[in-house]
Amino acid sequence: MAKIDDRSILELLQREHPELKKPVPKKLAVLPLRDVVLYPNMIYPILIGRASSVKATTTALAKQKFIFVTAQKDATVDEPTFDDIYTNGTIARILQVMKLPNNLIKVLVEGEYHGTIKTRSKNTEFLEAKVDIIEVEIPDNDKEFLALVRHADDLFQEYVGLNKHLSSDVSTTYFNMVDPQRKLYYAAANIQQKVVEKQKILESITLKEQYLQLIQLLQNEIDVEKIEDEIDTKIHESLQKTQKKFIIQEQIRVLQKELGDDDESVPELVTLKHAIEEAGIPEETLAKVWEEFDKLKRTSQMSPEYGVMRSYLDLVVALPWSKRTDDVLNIQHVKTILDEDHFGLEKPKERILEYIAVLNIVPQLRRQIICLSGPPGVGKTSLGASIARALGREFVRISLGGVRDEAEIRGHRKTYIGAMPGRIIQAMKRAGTKNPVILLDEVDKLASDFRGDPAAALLEVLDPEQNKTFNDHYLEVDFDLSDVIFICTANVKYDIPAPLLDRMEVIELSSYLDVEKEQIATQHIIPKVKKELGLDQSSITFTKSAVFSIIRHYTREAGVRNLEREISTVLRKVAKDIVFEASAKFQTTPKKRSKKSESSEIDASKVTLRDSIEFKEFLNNKTISLSEDSIEQYLKSPRFHYKSNELEPKIGVATGLAWTSVGGDILPIEVTMMPGASKLTLTGKLGDVMKESATAALSYVRTNSKQLSVPENFSTDTEIHIHVPEGAVPKDGPSAGITMTVALISAATGKAIRGDIAMTGEVTLRGSVLAIGGLNEKLLAAIRVGIKTVLIPQENSKDVQELNPFIRENLTIIPVKTISEALDHVFVSESVVTSKKKVTKKATI
Repeated sequence: MAKIDDRSILELLQREHPELKKPVPKKLAVLPLRDVVLYPNMIYPILIGRASSVKATTTALAKQKFIFVTAQKDATVDEPTFDDIYTNGTIARILQVMKLPNNLIKVLVEGEYHGTIKTRSKNTEFLEAKVDIIEVEIPDNDKEFLALVRHADDLFQEYVGLNKHLSSDVSTTYFNMVDPQRKLYYAAANIQQKVVEKQKILESITLKEQYLQLIQLLQNEIDVEKIEDEIDTKIHESLQKTQKKFIIQEQIRVLQKELGDDDESVPELVTLKHAIEEAGIPEETLAKVWEEFDKLKRTSQMSPEYGVMRSYLDLVVALPWSKRTDDVLNIQHVKTILDEDHFGLEKPKERILEYIAVLNIVPQLRRQIICLSGPPGVGKTSLGASIARALGREFVRISLGGVRDEAEIRGHRKTYIGAMPGRIIQAMKRAGTKNPVILLDEVDKLASDFRGDPAAALLEVLDPEQNKTFNDHYLEVDFDLSDVIFICTANVKYDIPAPLLDRMEVIELSSYLDVEKEQIATQHIIPKVKKELGLDQSSITFTKSAVFSIIRHYTREAGVRNLEREISTVLRKVAKDIVFEASAKFQTTPKKRSKKSESSEIDASKVTLRDSIEFKEFLNNKTISLSEDSIEQYLKSPRFHYKSNELEPKIGVATGLAWTSVGGDILPIEVTMMPGASKLTLTGKLGDVMKESATAALSYVRTNSKQLSVPENFSTDTEIHIHVPEGAVPKDGPSAGITMTVALISAATGKAIRGDIAMTGEVTLRGSVLAIGGLNEKLLAAIRVGIKTVLIPQENSKDVQELNPFIRENLTIIPVKTISEALDHVFVSESVVTSKKKVTKKATI
């Protein structure tokens, strides 16, 4: 028989005799609570720190110690209003008040009645309202209610049994209660749920509704507790299984060690052992590999070292120790492949054909490292892939631009977490053969810092005498790279470290001539772009003048990358016109959606002409010839112009030639003289070497003024200003010395310099013209702007024979040894002083 406590007896007496209850004031102070729902018959300590709450508590103590307690809707609100609290709450009685430091008070309250706010009172210091007691009747002889109570009893008992934070005393106390309303609030108070869920019980005004809410809360919590138990069970079983497996494996390993055979029963070790045996690893390397394999067998799979050793052995067996491809030795076939892929580029093609020819005579050949040096866009990278295709070898490209860590080349040691082999070994793994073609792209853009110098690490890779025993830090064994054809690319060979450059055979790739670009565009670029855009079946052609128009008026480059972009732009616009024309001509009705679809409307956004037979026939029969006018229509105004007045004779203006990493360029130099202090002013963002060239030129002119027919005191009380246009572009180098000297002489004598002549060369104080570099690119720049005559140093005469015949046919190249020889060619027959405003041509590539 259940015991009845004193409190239950008191409640029964108060229910039978209402006069025993203390009267509750109609107007009560309101105390908002954060993250807590206080139920009737519940004793709870509250820590109060807000000034408004302290004032409300003080007022309640003076009014028979009753206060209305309700939960906040949002616990983050510091000063809640009536809109921030729930209307239904609990009328509580203050049992005890304790003052704490920092103006805090601790209040012990006991819930008395279920109440609700009826009228809000105006009080600026704290919340105050008229509160009504919600009277809840206990149904008599209601079987449904009794079923609810019993179901709640069962669920609460199950909940207490599942919840690890509640002791069995909670269940005992619950079943000692007689009053169903008190049992309801007691069970709800012990449920760990959110405020919004627990508040639903107070929002219900009948006992049946409250029990339904309680049952729902209990059922949800029981489901959650069961899921948590299942998760804990699975984790425990998994740990037990792992530990059991580990113990069994260790026992098996010990027994196998006693029997002398400890790898036959582990399938993955058997597979790895067979892979090592079949990898073709050299004998001197195989001993190290078997040593690592023995360590792997003795290491537990739970150890971190197991994964490191397994990754190492997987790399070893994946490397092509003995697998190789057979070279294509048919020299005619190789020549055909190279010519199909690239127009021009005779030097590198000739070098590959020489290599194939020698292989037809001798079976082995010492590998030479080839470096293709030239401006961007001339086909260095694609030539490497073409060489691999011609030889029938695998091709791997390694980009070295911006690499500054030596470990990128040699790899990291296995002792480091996340260690990896270097790029060379990774490339060999990707290639899958012992003799691929590896392209080291942008080798001139390697950097170095505190992590080492990758260029120094490449010395072993690119040395034919050393790379047969290349040692990667991760691999820790020698790997033979002697069968690999290494091809390096660079824009500026002078940026390559000298020891590295010494190991390479440098092949210079010069800028393309306009006629070469026209051939490349016609034979390679236009068919390639048409295929990419789906226009390869249509008859779309470019006239020769149209291609030259794009080359000369819309691009200025050494290579053909911008040319390809402009051709692609033109063909995209042509494709757009074709589709618009076809859309207007073929009014195809799109299919309607299926009956299963929500709507039978036509989805116009998914209508295409691609699958239309009529459109395919229309596209295949379409004939378009793109002329020079068509190019201007699609690409708009030309970006580059050649004005005839730029080649007119001028006083004090000479045209020089410059070399840049992206090709040749013209370099006009202007000299003017004006009254003022005797000084030399240099502008145009010139480097130190170029400034020294200007000083040397002035010294030469002043020293040899009589021989040059220059007034003896031409620089006295005169400010000489030398300017090199395009002032924002840095310029340096000694090759503008002859140009500055001629411009100075022209300004001092008043003689006009021919506009169709350009010059290049370094000048000494004795007037000698010294050799320069980049002659091919400089002469191409001269042809590009319409120059007819070029003065070059006598020492560069030997380079003229290697020039493209087109350059020699379209330029008058005059070698000069001294300034005096140059003056015989640069001035017009009669001095012409033009009154026109000087126009400075912007030098472009």
